[in-house]
Amino acid sequence: MLPREPARSPQLGYLYIPPYRVQGISIAGEQSVVQVPELDVAFDIGACPKPILTANYVALTHGHMDHAAALSYYFSQRNFQGIGVGTIVCHPELEQPIHNVMKAWTGLEAQKTPYNVIALPPGEQLEIKNNIYLRAVESVHTVPSLAYVVLEKRSKLRPDLVGQPQEKLVELKNSGEQITQTLEIPLVCYTGDTMWGELFDRPDVLGAKILITECTFLEPGHRGRASVGKHLHLDDIVKLLEKSTAEAVVLTHLSRRTHLGMVRKALEAAVPPEQLDRVFVLMDQRTNRRRFDQQLADAEAEAEAKADS
Repeated sequence: MLPREPARSPQLGYLYIPPYRVQGISIAGEQSVVQVPELDVAFDIGACPKPILTANYVALTHGHMDHAAALSYYFSQRNFQGIGVGTIVCHPELEQPIHNVMKAWTGLEAQKTPYNVIALPPGEQLEIKNNIYLRAVESVHTVPSLAYVVLEKRSKLRPDLVGQPQEKLVELKNSGEQITQTLEIPLVCYTGDTMWGELFDRPDVLGAKILITECTFLEPGHRGRASVGKHLHLDDIVKLLEKSTAEAVVLTHLSRRTHLGMVRKALEAAVPPEQLDRVFVLMDQRTNRRRFDQQLADAEAEAEAKADS
């Protein structure tokens, strides 16, 4: 009898939610890394497929190995390929352990790999692109953990000054009065591993255009396991859909123990029909491929219509 072929490595999950791509691999207990290339950020680094190297920032939610194992490889490969020094953003309690890991690699490799680490306390934020900020938000897991919100800041004329003549606005500005206000627009939220709690009462979390969240447990009998491990259950996702205004809720961190066919059935049974088209499973390659093929066909048809008009 011939031996079986080795198991294939998982492919990157991929979704296009205009204008953003969401791509990565997320399997509970094995590896999690999710990238939004347009925002120059990846979340977690439990693995480091080649596309992830382009992210100048990696926002690390917590230190469990399936979320952090490839951080040294990320730094090393960016240096080796001449991309530039990468930056890990993390909970303050993880800053020194990351330095310790990189110091250990210096001993192993007999060379130093350049790297950056930024400790970001809950509530603080970091500018990662022009007017684009990464905000750390406290989450609740079995170890120190953060969720993250990527938001855009826009300057807008104060409502009470709308309609005023330009001369009046210039006069006020020259006198030192602030004539604009800053609007914060949440673009993407990534919860990381967390239990249900105050995180899901925040306007910047609930109002994000794309909400990427774990859903480790789906079976009705596993609600207790979700609570013990401080993870989310499908019941929590149903509550979240009622509260969130997100255009897309992307589920990650599902376990191999649950076949994707079972995942689809569980979602259809639990999620109200009017909410179902907002829910995506990052690792559901077949469904996501069909959706992207349709997006391509729609784009081609639109281009042809414009050319004919």
